[in-house]
Formats: sequence, C-alpha cells, structure tokens
Amino acid sequence: MSLLQGFYQVEQFVEQGAGKHVASVRLNPHHAIFQGHFPGNPVTPGVCMMHIIKELSELIVDRPLFLCKSSNVKFMALINPEHNPLLRLELDLSEGDDGTLKVKNVTTFGDTVALKLTNVYKNKEA
Repeated sequence: MSLLQGFYQVEQFVEQGAGKHVASVRLNPHHAIFQGHFPGNPVTPGVCMMHIIKELSELIVDRPLFLCKSSNVKFMALINPEHNPLLRLELDLSEGDDGTLKVKNVTTFGDTVALKLTNVYKNKEA
C-alpha cells in the first residue's frame, strides 16, 4: 500500500528500452497534504516527489526498495498542484554490481524542469 494513498495517479507509464521509462503522473490538489503545505498556496513537498520516484522504480523492478543514497538533488521549480497537476517523470535505471539500483530522474511540467536527482536503492529486507 502506498504511503501517499490518493496523492497521485499514474496516467501513463511507458518503457522506452535500455532502462529508460517515462511516467505521466497527475497530482491530487485536494489531498490532505496540501492543507498544511501550504494553506492557500499548495506546494508539492520534495519528500513526496522522492517517494513517487521510489514507488515508480518499485513498479519497474517488481520488488520493494530502500533508499540508501541521494545525490545531485536539485529542486528547480515549485510544483503547485492547482496550476500544474500533470507531471512527466523520466526514469533511467541501472543495476549495480553490488545489487543496488541507480535511478536518475528528471521531473517536468510543461517546459519547466522541476526536479533532477540521482537515487541509489537497495532491496528492502522483509
């Protein structure tokens, strides 16, 4: 079960080959998170964006993941779900020799780049 139940919906998820995937995600501007972040001026929390990336990565590899490292994290634009609910997430996945999964992401709305990051995950232990 998603920790972000009802926060977003995946509208399209396309594998482009060689570990590359593109997802279209629609944010729910009426979700309770936006009541506190921030009232009257909703902004998508960065940690929520990072969790969406994790969940999409788990869908691709079909196993639970644990975030062990983030680097080159750049929040470049505020994502207001009332103005820009539709996001495009590009994911580039590569498996490491040590069993880790490296995920490079670029998230955009329209022509605006909102987020760039590289995450490294390991398999989540039961």
